[in-house]
Amino acid sequence: SYAVQLRQHTARQMNWWQNAAVYQVYPRSFNDSDGDQIGDLPGIQSKIEYLAQLGIDAIWISPFYPSPLIDGGYDISDPRDVSEQLGGLPAFDELLSAANSQGIKIIIDLVPNHFSSEHKWFVEALNSKPGSNARSRFHFQNGKGENGELAPNNWISLFGGSAWTQVIEADGKPGQWYLHIFDKSQPDLNWTNPDVISDFDQTLKFWLDRGVAGFRVDVALGLFKDMAYADDPNPQGRVDAIRLDLYDPNNKAASDEIRRYLIDSPIFDRDEVHSVYRHWQEIFKQYDREILGVAEAWAYPTSRAMAYAESLGQVFNFDFMVLPFNSEAICESIEQIIGNAISYETSPTWVLSNHDASRVVSRLGGGEIGLAKARSMAMLAHFLPGSIYVYQGEELGLEDVQIDPKDRKDPIWINSLNTQVGREGARGPIPWHIVNAQQAMPFSTLNLYQKLLHLRKNKQDWQGDLKDTEVQSNQGLLTVTRGTLRCLVNTTGSGMLLPITETERLLIHSSHASSVFIDSGFLNLPANTAAILELNV
Repeated sequence: SYAVQLRQHTARQMNWWQNAAVYQVYPRSFNDSDGDQIGDLPGIQSKIEYLAQLGIDAIWISPFYPSPLIDGGYDISDPRDVSEQLGGLPAFDELLSAANSQGIKIIIDLVPNHFSSEHKWFVEALNSKPGSNARSRFHFQNGKGENGELAPNNWISLFGGSAWTQVIEADGKPGQWYLHIFDKSQPDLNWTNPDVISDFDQTLKFWLDRGVAGFRVDVALGLFKDMAYADDPNPQGRVDAIRLDLYDPNNKAASDEIRRYLIDSPIFDRDEVHSVYRHWQEIFKQYDREILGVAEAWAYPTSRAMAYAESLGQVFNFDFMVLPFNSEAICESIEQIIGNAISYETSPTWVLSNHDASRVVSRLGGGEIGLAKARSMAMLAHFLPGSIYVYQGEELGLEDVQIDPKDRKDPIWINSLNTQVGREGARGPIPWHIVNAQQAMPFSTLNLYQKLLHLRKNKQDWQGDLKDTEVQSNQGLLTVTRGTLRCLVNTTGSGMLLPITETERLLIHSSHASSVFIDSGFLNLPANTAAILELNV
């Protein structure tokens, strides 16, 4: 049994995002407005009222920039423009205005680790000589071997294979190698070059001047590398530690062992990265509104990840995306996350799924049982203090889409020689036709999310700074208490009959039916189900 009392201490003034509900949109699959089978910004704009009714505070939009789309838009050829296929800059400005009119803020993806190989800088670098400034904006190195025919070191890409690609020089001969910790179409930037710092300053100001409320920083832990380019004693371990899809949801110990490879990595979570984010914070302060920076930083231990919240503003906690549906593991994670948030005077974040990992229903087994577990995790995540991030379609209870192997385009699938399916299952188009049906069903997942999001805004004990929060696990039952509210999660395969006080009433539950009820001083809580009770005072 675990129990901890997590007490609020002196914290900085509340920012808008510390209790916010943020909805992630993957624009190319969210909603297609013009019938070309590709989602676009006008398509997002047409669903603003839907999102407002859902009860979200902000939309985080994944990359919409010009891109050759080798890696789903994360290979950016111009970070200060919008793809014409998605509507161009005018469509972005209209979307921003429409969202703001509904009280919804817009957060956009920033990708500082790499550019597309079609970016003008990389084209210039390929046409320049070794040792030039154009090449020093990236990581160009001479190869090993008698004629430089071997990669500079043994680093490997997160997408499979070597992290180095050799270029053909102007004389037609094989020449230097460049670093890419993702696909070869995504050359890594060298953040020791002043041009890189200056260019991203311009990018930040470009979007802030247009009115965005903040940035989700992609691969926030990857900007700086070991400039000695020494071999890594365990390059595969480093890659496995970053890949969320490789974690075993039924074996926390094995997953924790993988995470340990993040320590002392030559390419991830190096201390120098925080100087960049502290510099960005100074830029943020030049604006008359609170600007959010939220880091994608899967660091280990958790205290290392929380350092990004200190330097940037907020950091994703990915634990709920890889944890087993087990009360002790979940309890231990909550204790750690909230404890670290208190220590770093920031707000926790709760994330069940995103564009890079299997949808939560599929991850927890799929079908009715997977959906029941996912709905329970959603209730818990929304109940906990801090920010909630909802991935598009999560509120509809969607599972991963099934994709014919011949249609897969994810570089993970291609570079792994068709052995790892990649991330496309979570990026399928939203089936908007099911929304009306779910709206008419009292116990639908959509109505559950809507109720939870509105309770977060309107219930006093869901408000404010980190409150006294008690977390306990006992024989498969997770109990979280906040003020007059108590969230109970049955993580077992059997129903429970739980004694409750005379003054408690059932506020909301995660079941698809009316099978959760109070009778004669007991709460009937079915398998894989969550309920929130309120103390009548």
